[in-house]
Amino acid sequence: MQQDILINWSPQETRVAVVEHGAVQELHIERTLERGLVGNVYLGKVSRVLPGMQSAFIDIGLERAAFLHVADVWQRQEGGEPPLFARRNDPPVPIEKQVFEGQPLMVQVIKDPIGSKGARLSTQISIAGRLLVFLPQDDHVGVSQKIPLADREALRERLQALVGDKSTGGVGGFILRTNGEDATDAELAEDIAYLRKTWARTKEAALRQSAGSLLHQDLDLLQRVLRDLVGEHTQSIRIDSMEQFHRLRAFGQEFMPQAAAKLQHYKGERPIFDLFAIDEEITRALGRRVDLKSGGYLIIDQTEALTTIDVNTGGYVGARNFDDTIFKTNLEAAGSIARQLRLRNLGGIIIVDFIDMAREDHQSAVLAELRKHLARDRVKTMAGGFSQLGLLEMTRKRTRESLAHMLCEPCPCCQGRGAVRTVRSVAYDILREILREARQFNPREFRVVAAPQVIELLLDEESTHLAGLSDFIRKPISLQAEASMGQEQYDIVLL
Repeated sequence: MQQDILINWSPQETRVAVVEHGAVQELHIERTLERGLVGNVYLGKVSRVLPGMQSAFIDIGLERAAFLHVADVWQRQEGGEPPLFARRNDPPVPIEKQVFEGQPLMVQVIKDPIGSKGARLSTQISIAGRLLVFLPQDDHVGVSQKIPLADREALRERLQALVGDKSTGGVGGFILRTNGEDATDAELAEDIAYLRKTWARTKEAALRQSAGSLLHQDLDLLQRVLRDLVGEHTQSIRIDSMEQFHRLRAFGQEFMPQAAAKLQHYKGERPIFDLFAIDEEITRALGRRVDLKSGGYLIIDQTEALTTIDVNTGGYVGARNFDDTIFKTNLEAAGSIARQLRLRNLGGIIIVDFIDMAREDHQSAVLAELRKHLARDRVKTMAGGFSQLGLLEMTRKRTRESLAHMLCEPCPCCQGRGAVRTVRSVAYDILREILREARQFNPREFRVVAAPQVIELLLDEESTHLAGLSDFIRKPISLQAEASMGQEQYDIVLL
């Protein structure tokens, strides 16, 4: 699998595209004023405890209070460092016995605010390095589950020896990341020292600063590209800013030399995203319909609770019989669905309505194809089997805003409903409103200000009803078209 990473940088935002075999698979966007919060450590203050929900709201200095559930509260560990909380008890201690209103609390964001929901917090602090994840409240030494089982014990023993070495100083737990599997002892020791130094600065800041303060900020998107996105399949990392290229190379040479060696400064005259038509791909990813090469298509609808994906044959009639037509469309759709989930960063509950398949072997093949493509996704996904209604249920971990939520906002006309009231419905609302106003007030005249199409209907097809209403209330009714008004907007002025 050949992978290229393209970085388009501007002072306002950073855009990163992950391209595999010439097709865009992932898009990451970070705006300077809207940078994500996951990984940030704050000194918060408990503003409210809700025993009925086993949760608490924590003020960390943001517009909305953040959310802490009892499952994310860690209790003090015997013999370990005493910050706040460590391992969970079984059963968990009720949250009202662990935190109280007004209590200062060191917390870390584990999920960004999404929609109307505040950030989700944990009281277990973890700091990610290049090769390791540091758990300062724990003494556990672990190895990533993605590393083969046969190698884990030897790696754990190596890491345990380095962590226990007094020359690295202090205590704390560590987890070896996947990209640390082939690291040398010197590289691991360097990462251990870096992470402990970072934690020491965080603790020192907690003693000096007031509640609601940011104590530690995670790496920005450019730095996370080297830490998280670059792998053995990455061929190149091209960035179109000379300034950021030098900054990123200096960071990479210090912490991730192998990844830094793949950095290239893009000097072409064409915008870097034009190399793979990425801007056009972004535009398509914001639409509901996704066309398949065979002539079929997908319809993707994202709601607050879940995402639905409907598969249709469209104009595809190429197979020998109807069953084969359905099977081949669903098979192609499986790969496209997996790509769209990554491209649009869709998370939560996802319901896929494949075209009904009568044969179980066809269902199994489509499910296997979907899981094969989902395996390439760095975000955790889980796909169940087909339900009795022929629907496939799956989940994808929601780690950040979807592409649509990041780049779009609700329509000012329909308020995000996706539909507006008809012109006739609005006209009838106006007639009823005039009648209601006439019973309460006694103006000289009623003036209706509305969208041109509404005024046109009142003057044409509904003119008889308008005249009848004017006679009934014994007041003149004048009409004024306002082009700046939306179809549902109107105003009734009493003169």
